[in-house]
Formats: sequence, structure tokens, C-alpha cells
Amino acid sequence: MANESRPCPCGVGDRFDYEGCGQEVQVEHIKAYVCKAPASTDKAVVVIHDIFGWQLPNTRYMADMLAANGYIEADAVLKYLKEQCGAKKLGVVGFCWGGIAVHHLMMTYPELKAGVSLYGLIKDSDDISNLLNPTFFIFAEKDDFIPLHQVTLLEQKLKKNCKVDFEVKIYPGQTHGFVHRRGEDTSPQDKPYIEEGRTDMINWLNKYI
Repeated sequence: MANESRPCPCGVGDRFDYEGCGQEVQVEHIKAYVCKAPASTDKAVVVIHDIFGWQLPNTRYMADMLAANGYIEADAVLKYLKEQCGAKKLGVVGFCWGGIAVHHLMMTYPELKAGVSLYGLIKDSDDISNLLNPTFFIFAEKDDFIPLHQVTLLEQKLKKNCKVDFEVKIYPGQTHGFVHRRGEDTSPQDKPYIEEGRTDMINWLNKYI
């Protein structure tokens, strides 16, 4: 099992100095951050934040990056995306705690056509083989909170039981949170892997949504 007695791994990394290009909206009983693509689109991605919430500049940075690549993006409910943003093709991305949520959502909501789980904690007992649509799992080689044997076990279960496309990828030399909690300017040695992780995420969404 992951070492759950240790501090939250989301504290690893940098807090971006970033304000965001989108806007805050009220979605029923919750507030959310929405960023729309520069051109008209019927594709949307739900971004599920880590423990620091939807107001973390890093989360908004990732949301804006997705929007710049042709997706309406929101940390919001699917109903809002469909009714207020005109979304017809939906996907989901999640970081850390949000990565765990992606596991559940991709086994529950068939309208989510693609999922990307970034360093979502897993346990030896977890079985997420019943994915409904293609899901991409991003892990860091030197993640102190997700032992590599758990990642190996996850991949073995998926290969044995999963009936949809999936990919499990480990990024060498990286630590927990590297895709959204590491800045390219502050971690130049990690820049190639940060950029690779972000590109892989977008390519996966583009392939299946």
C-alpha cells in the first residue's frame, strides 16, 4: 500500500505564479473555473484538481493549456458542460487525488470518452480493470508515495482483464506531481519530461475524443 501516514504528496513541487485566462462560474452549489477554447468546439475536458483545490494556479495553468489545444475545460459537472458549453464529446483529467477520481469516473460514466490519471494513488487491492473507455495512467519513477511495484501490478491487472485501450507510463527520474507541480523554468533538468507528460496527455485526449 501507499504510505498513507506520510504528509500529502501534493505538497511536492512549485506553486506557479499564474492568474489564468478563464473565469469563475457558479455551477449549482459549487464554484468552478472554466476556460473556453479560442475556436468553437464541442469537445470538453473535466479537470479534477489535487487536494489544493480548483483555485491553485497550477490547476488553472493546466486547464488553460488544455483549452488552448481545442477543449472547453472546466472543473465542473458534466451537466454544465453539456448545457452551458455545448459539449458533446467529453473527457477527464485528474492529478493526485483527482487521479484517483479519474479511476472511478472511467468505470462509471460511459459518456467520458477518454481519461488521463496523473499519479493517482493506488493500493494493492485496487482493481480498476472495468474501464469503460480508453484511459492513460501517468506515473513518476521516483514517486515516494506510489511504489513501482503497485504500478506494475496495476498494469498486469489491466493487461489481463481490461477490454478497452489503456496505457501505463512511468517517466524516468521524476517525482510526484511533476506534470503540474514542476515549472519548466525552475526545473530545467526535468523540463523534457514535464513537456513530454503534458504532450502525452493532450495526444491521448486528441486520439479518443
